[in-house]
Amino acid sequence: MRRPRSGARRFLLYAVLCVCAAATLLPFLWLVRSALMKDGQIFKSPPEWLPSPFAWHNFGGALTAQPFGRYFLNTLTLELAIVPGVLFVGSISAFAFARLRWRGRNTVFAVLLSALMLPYAVTLVPTFIGWQYAGLVGTYVPLSLPAWLGAGQIGSIFLLRQFFLSIPRELDDAAYVDGARPWTVYWRIVLPLSRPALLVVGIFTFIGVWNDFLNPLIYLADAKRYTLSLGLAMFQGSYSAQWGYLMAASTIVILPIIVLFFLAQRHILEGITLTGLKG
Repeated sequence: MRRPRSGARRFLLYAVLCVCAAATLLPFLWLVRSALMKDGQIFKSPPEWLPSPFAWHNFGGALTAQPFGRYFLNTLTLELAIVPGVLFVGSISAFAFARLRWRGRNTVFAVLLSALMLPYAVTLVPTFIGWQYAGLVGTYVPLSLPAWLGAGQIGSIFLLRQFFLSIPRELDDAAYVDGARPWTVYWRIVLPLSRPALLVVGIFTFIGVWNDFLNPLIYLADAKRYTLSLGLAMFQGSYSAQWGYLMAASTIVILPIIVLFFLAQRHILEGITLTGLKG
């Protein structure tokens, strides 16, 4: 009697998951089909799901209407400046909280976590005024330098600390007995064993920088320095009536993130699962 019930429950669970997946994929499918249609086909009633004919020229028109190649290089420059900083500062801070013994460690970590409750809007204006006095507004420094100073990395530090706690401490003790210093333990023992967690933090940081709109909007004034998200917003304001171009440009911007997720989804799930082994 239990097997039919178990099979029915599993079928119901899969059915619910399929419906949720379809609801999640529907906006993306609508975006892609609209990018391959002419403007007159996009809002037909009843809607058409298959373009006829395929309007491939939308992608060429979108790429020539705005310098998305420059925006891509600008975004890639920020990625190369921010992701290594987040990985280095986040991992070394997490190592200090997870593997080193010092007075007040748990208290300092609790204070650090309490900063998560501080709204971003509270620090936005004072931070901007500080960068303005430094004469760095309009450059990439306000966007990249905080990554090397630990700003906005509480989530990364927490994630890496949880993973570092799952590594047997006997490895550290054996290295210290052989005369190793904390830096050696961090570099040669902890980091090589923490590749899944580091990969997760790196991917999340990459996606966050790729999709960041508010910070470039605040600190960048020159259109030549715009990132992809900011360039897409400017494109929307200029070509809002040309829906085919707009949908094609949106597809171009979002496609690398989707490809990255599908290539790294196994590592993402593995890293997130392993970080919860020990609290």
